[in-house]
Amino acid sequence: MNKIVHLTAAALAAITLAACSHIDEDERLIYVKMQAPKRTVLLEDFTGQRCINCPTATEIIEQLQKEVGDSAIIPVAIHSGPLGFSGNANTIGLATPLGEEYYKHFNVEYQPAGLIDRKGPMNHSIWTMEAMADMSIDASVDLKLEASRVGQEIRISAKATGAIGDTKGKLQLWITEDSITALQMMPDGKPNANYIHNHVLRTAVNGTWGEDITLAEGESKTIEATQAIAPTWNPAQLSVVAFVYDDKGVKQAAKKKVK
Repeated sequence: MNKIVHLTAAALAAITLAACSHIDEDERLIYVKMQAPKRTVLLEDFTGQRCINCPTATEIIEQLQKEVGDSAIIPVAIHSGPLGFSGNANTIGLATPLGEEYYKHFNVEYQPAGLIDRKGPMNHSIWTMEAMADMSIDASVDLKLEASRVGQEIRISAKATGAIGDTKGKLQLWITEDSITALQMMPDGKPNANYIHNHVLRTAVNGTWGEDITLAEGESKTIEATQAIAPTWNPAQLSVVAFVYDDKGVKQAAKKKVK
């Protein structure tokens, strides 16, 4: 009986090996298409400390975050334009040359104004509608982001994976800061010296317009970067924002608080 069992097992093994030998090597691995992630919406809020209507736009953003969650929308406050304030010896200013460059490039004519996934500029009254529409769209890119502080430096790792078709565009890395107490003009025309500013754009890590990236469907690329922490920043309140975009808009965005 043992001999019969051994002979039967040997015969089955031989048949299996013979069958496998007829499969070409390039046909033995089957590509399984990844499930497309949902779009995380990037909302670029062109704002200013001297803008009396900007706190109202901030309230719209906060309400939208409560409704959809922080993982579905990433707001970035870009202080710039004629209502921006760069500060003086006595008062903190949040406007930057980087923000001013974006303000001019996108032909922003009033504040508050916003870009939803780089579409716009548009009035804050329609931000919610436009953002919700984009959230229902599958993203063509998946983004995974890690950010940690080592001394006075932020170390960043961004992994981008093609999810739908081929992607050719730019990968942008920004630093934002939350919980900044600074002057803000309010809707009643009065200044509030203790206003809390969140998701304030501080700097671009990899240049004003990011760096080139191309992805085939299913292909992954990891970008490593470092950013020095400026003396005026609070390291405990910093985050990294990453997004992939092209001339048609933002493909996907991600945000990670710096550990």
